[in-house]
Amino acid sequence: MAAASIAVSVSMGAMKPVLEKLATLMGDKYKKLKGLRKEVNFLMCELTDMNALLERMDSADKLNPQATNWRKDIIDMSYDIEDYIDDFMSRVGEAGDEVGFLQKASHCLKTFKDRYRIANQIKKIKAKVIQASDRRKRYMFDQSIFATAPVTVDPRLSALYVQSANLVGIDIQKDEIVRWAITSEEQELKVMSIVGFGGLGKTTLANEVCREVGGKFSCKALLSISQKPDLIKILNSLMLKLELQPYSHACEPQDLIDRIRKHLQCRRYLIIVDDLWDIHTWNAISCAFPQNDQHSRVMITTRIEKVAKACCGNHGFIHNMMPLSVQDSRTLFFDRIFGSEDDCPPDFIEVASKILKKCGGLPLAIITMASMLASQPTRLKGQWEYIQDSLAPEFVTDTTYEDMMHIIDLSYKNLPHHLKACFLYLGTYPEDHKIERVELVRRWVAEGFVSSSHGQSAWDVADSYFCELVNRSMIQPGYANWDPTGIKVTHCRVHDMMLELAVRKCREDNFISFIDDPQMTMPKGQDMVIRRLTVDLRDKKVEMTVMAYNRHLSQVRSLSIFGGNCQIPNLLEFKFMRVLFLDVSSLMTGIDLTGINHLSQLRYLKVKGGYGTTVLLPVQIRGLRFLETLDLFEGHSQGLAEIADEPRLSHVSVNWSLNPRLPDGIDKAKALLTLSGFNLGMCSIESVTGLGELTALSELFLLYQGETEDNNGGDVSLIAALVTSLKKLGNLKNLQLWNSSSKVYSGDALLESSFSPPFCNIELLFLDILIFSSFPTWIGHLRCLRELRLQIKQMHQEDFDIIGIKLTSLVLLNLRVVRIPTERIMIGGSTGFKVLKRFVFDCDGVSCLTFEAGAMPDLRGLYLMLNPHEWDKATPAGLQHLPSLKTILVQAGKIESDRRNFEEKDTQMMRDVFQEAADALPTGPAVVAIRVQWRRREEVRT
Repeated sequence: MAAASIAVSVSMGAMKPVLEKLATLMGDKYKKLKGLRKEVNFLMCELTDMNALLERMDSADKLNPQATNWRKDIIDMSYDIEDYIDDFMSRVGEAGDEVGFLQKASHCLKTFKDRYRIANQIKKIKAKVIQASDRRKRYMFDQSIFATAPVTVDPRLSALYVQSANLVGIDIQKDEIVRWAITSEEQELKVMSIVGFGGLGKTTLANEVCREVGGKFSCKALLSISQKPDLIKILNSLMLKLELQPYSHACEPQDLIDRIRKHLQCRRYLIIVDDLWDIHTWNAISCAFPQNDQHSRVMITTRIEKVAKACCGNHGFIHNMMPLSVQDSRTLFFDRIFGSEDDCPPDFIEVASKILKKCGGLPLAIITMASMLASQPTRLKGQWEYIQDSLAPEFVTDTTYEDMMHIIDLSYKNLPHHLKACFLYLGTYPEDHKIERVELVRRWVAEGFVSSSHGQSAWDVADSYFCELVNRSMIQPGYANWDPTGIKVTHCRVHDMMLELAVRKCREDNFISFIDDPQMTMPKGQDMVIRRLTVDLRDKKVEMTVMAYNRHLSQVRSLSIFGGNCQIPNLLEFKFMRVLFLDVSSLMTGIDLTGINHLSQLRYLKVKGGYGTTVLLPVQIRGLRFLETLDLFEGHSQGLAEIADEPRLSHVSVNWSLNPRLPDGIDKAKALLTLSGFNLGMCSIESVTGLGELTALSELFLLYQGETEDNNGGDVSLIAALVTSLKKLGNLKNLQLWNSSSKVYSGDALLESSFSPPFCNIELLFLDILIFSSFPTWIGHLRCLRELRLQIKQMHQEDFDIIGIKLTSLVLLNLRVVRIPTERIMIGGSTGFKVLKRFVFDCDGVSCLTFEAGAMPDLRGLYLMLNPHEWDKATPAGLQHLPSLKTILVQAGKIESDRRNFEEKDTQMMRDVFQEAADALPTGPAVVAIRVQWRRREEVRT
């Protein structure tokens, strides 16, 4: 099996990287390791077979004790093998083919001891692998890896029999679905999906709808689907619930489907398919539901958005299950324990609120907690606080809690192998943490959980994994604060119960170890080598000097520190470190990272520091030949003078507020994919010209803060050099040229008729530094463009038509138009803009816009920027034709040369004009009118 095709299973990403490293040792680079290739090939074959068995174990509901121990030993052995190989590769390297005979001979002599050492280590590893293989055969794990356990009752069953009087907070959701089920005038069969993660009450909601409207249907049935569905069993169950006599003999699915279809063909039926896990099962079951004109309905409950969409098709209805509100959560909780909140002792209110926060509006969690607390022999506040603190091991033995975790665990068990390690890695982060999407994706890659595949980079594959976890309701998507319209998921959060599940599994498998007490120097109960360590010292005021060198920590490959006054450990002690993540925004002191050049295995470094926190870096970052990500965007770094010698460095972000310049020799960093945060005004002509050599670059974010003394007023030349470089960057997908000065520069060099943008796959284009005399028509050829920010002196109807009709993927459009159009700009159904969600129009003549029927059907936010002295006191026409409009934001600003002031009365006038228009709209959009400090920029004349 090729190493690249091996999926990451619950072996925690241990086996896959080892097999890739062994494949490397078998390659041409290490062909001089004579006598070892046979042993390395043996290890690859044995470990590949073991990995296949680990994946089978991963799919088992429960393992017997012998299999569990063997599995842990194999995972630990895999980590050790990888460490041996990494250590050898970092010591030996390889003399290049371009050097002469004497240099090659010298290299061979210098590395002789290391080659001899790896030969001995490979032999020892081989002996361990043989021993593990013999042990597997001796206990016949291949045939009997499963533990024998009594059949248990599915805890989901109780959701079907909840009394209506005991339900809280589902009335609004139920009413919406009831209306869909019985009031629709459409007679043909309709399918709807209720989607959300386990424990939100999907089954309860569907069952309540069935109780309320079931009398209007001549046939109704509820089917519960398991993760490993048996189609024959499901169809037979449906027949029984439809009161059809089952066949007395074995039959094929087609026979059962035909009989069910015949029974339902002329009847009005309501079928609920509960807890559906995959599309293939739906494709088979749905064959039994005939299309008829009887107002029949089928309801699906699922945890997976992709399944929900597939079931509904293009004309179905999807209901996203919502957690309970704070008040409904309190009502459900206190009613279960005390009868009402009024009867709860006052000194219990605070701890109860903390417990409810952890439940996060999840009805299953609230009911479980309330039932356990109500069953305590005496209700003592100390017991509640003990439970709230951490769900200690004594507490989690409660069967009610275990039933709840079993329901949540079903979502984890249903994950494909390649997603399980990625999900468990979320346990690295503390509760309620905002996890940045890009950060998480890059950490997965650095940990070895993801590889490139079918022409996609490892980062693109990892990003698809992030989307899969969102789709499966395992993580909760989040959007930027400035993006209320939800254009792009920028981060995620993990529900506390999901996080509890991840942390529990991390501890069981020694995937991640945790320190959350300043007095601890080792994780609780830790008696084995630590591979990944999270130190959470948020809100801890005691200073902690953590992690003295010892056998437990010397092989840490991932270290994450959150908050607290914690001294950064001596980096020389962590020679196997791959990921170093420091979120120390509460610190007011310096972070000394001058020793990072000794971390030869480092792949990922990110520092998030607050104001006053200084990150000290070495003058030259050298020797980190595996370093992929260097993220100091939120750190006040000092250093970073040279990074060009790192062959794998792909992502570099720095804090723009420190006016950082592009490092010298940037043109040599050929592997760079993203470059972010550098101040264009501080850069040399040579470095800006050098950007054109970075042809792999996919994301470029530069900030212009105005002329500086360092470039001697050469900003015009810098812009010219930048434009020249942009013409060479054919792989750009994200180009942001931000501007915090009062000046803009001509971009007309990009208007030349001969100019054809090389970056035809670009998705985000912000050209804030440049202004064009007319609309660049080549933008109409950027068919992948999703977000556009542009400054133009004048625009015409045909320019808007190009944007709206040709840019079919555009969700954000930000236009600054200097001259008020002399003609009306008509935006209608034929003008495109079908998926646009946010439109920012910076022009004093906003009334030149006219929205016709069918215009911008998905527009959520309309942002208008103007100078109140130049504004004609009118709103755009046809606002009533924007059916999805939720927000109208009006900002008042002016150019630097305009010395007239505007007062609060001007702002109030804008607010009144737009509020009057909004009051007449059916969508009732919110209106915000503000004055801002920015000035509209003036062009630099050349």
